[in-house]
Amino acid sequence: MTLPPSRLDDLVTRAASGPRLVAAIAHACDDGVLAAAAEAAGLGFIEPILVGPQAKLEAAAKAAGIDISSFRIVATAHSHASAAEAVRLVRSGEAELLVKGSLHTDELMGEVVSAETGLRTERRLSHVFVIDLASYPRLLLITDAAVNITPTLEEKRDIVQNAIDLAQAIGVARPKVAIVSAVETVTSKLPSTLDAAALCKMAERGQITGGDLEGPLAFDNAVSVEAAREKGIGGDVAGQADIVVVPDLEAGNMLAKQLTFLAGAESAGIVLGARVPIALTSRADSTKARVASLALAALLAEHRRRQAKVA
Repeated sequence: MTLPPSRLDDLVTRAASGPRLVAAIAHACDDGVLAAAAEAAGLGFIEPILVGPQAKLEAAAKAAGIDISSFRIVATAHSHASAAEAVRLVRSGEAELLVKGSLHTDELMGEVVSAETGLRTERRLSHVFVIDLASYPRLLLITDAAVNITPTLEEKRDIVQNAIDLAQAIGVARPKVAIVSAVETVTSKLPSTLDAAALCKMAERGQITGGDLEGPLAFDNAVSVEAAREKGIGGDVAGQADIVVVPDLEAGNMLAKQLTFLAGAESAGIVLGARVPIALTSRADSTKARVASLALAALLAEHRRRQAKVA
C-alpha cells in the first residue's frame, strides 16, 4: 500500500512516475514560470504550451538561461489574450492542465468562469494551499484562501468536497477535515461555528463524502494532539487534520502566509471545481513551490482520468 505523501517532494516524485500531461501556461512571460515549466518538463510529467507575446517569452527565457525551442508556443498580443487562449486550449482538448503565468489572477479566473467560453462545472470553484511544514508530520491542505471571499454554507460544502477529492487524488485515502473557527463550541455569536456544525451534519447525511469531518475546532486543537487533549476534545480528526477549512478568505490567506513567511513552510496552490485542475502560483513562490503546484495539478488530472475509466 502506498503511503500518503508527507512532503511536497513526494508529490513531485509521484507525478514524475506518471504520464506526461499537456499544460497550457497562460502568459508564461516570467523567468520563474519558465524555470518551473522547464524543470517539470525535464522530470517528464508535463508538456508545456507557452502562451504569450513571443518577444516577451523569448526575452524571459534568455534572462533565465532556458532553452524553449522544443516547447510549443502560442503567440498572443497581451495578458488578457493569453488567458483567453490558454482556456481555449483546454476547452478544445489540446491541454489537460491550466497554469497561471505572469498575469493577474483575476484575468485568468475571469476567463475560467465565463459562461460561454469558460471551464465551469456544477461544482463551486475553490482554492487549496498544500502546505509543507517541517514541524507537522503530514501535508496540510488549507482552503479556501484565494477564491471565495465569504462563502455561504452551500459554497463551503463544495469547498470541503473539492479538498477531500484532492486529498484522495494525492494518496490520502480518507482525509481528516477540521472546520476551524476561533472556538470549539457552537455559538450564534460566531456564525462560522454554526457553519462548522452544519457541515459535520451534512457529512453524516451523505451530502459530503470521502472524509471525516469535525468542527468547530480552533486551529491549535486541529493540528495539535496535546492542545486537543488539554481541552478534552477526542475523535479521529482533532490534532491530526489533513485539511483545514477556514471561515473565510481573509482568515485562510493570513494563515497560509504566516506559515510560509514566519514558519518557513513551502506551499503549492491549485484551483479546483473547473473542468481541469488549475495550478495557481504567486510571484513570490520559489521554483520548488511552482513545480510542486504543477505536480499537484498533474496528479489530480491523472486521478480523474483513472476514475473516468472505471466509471
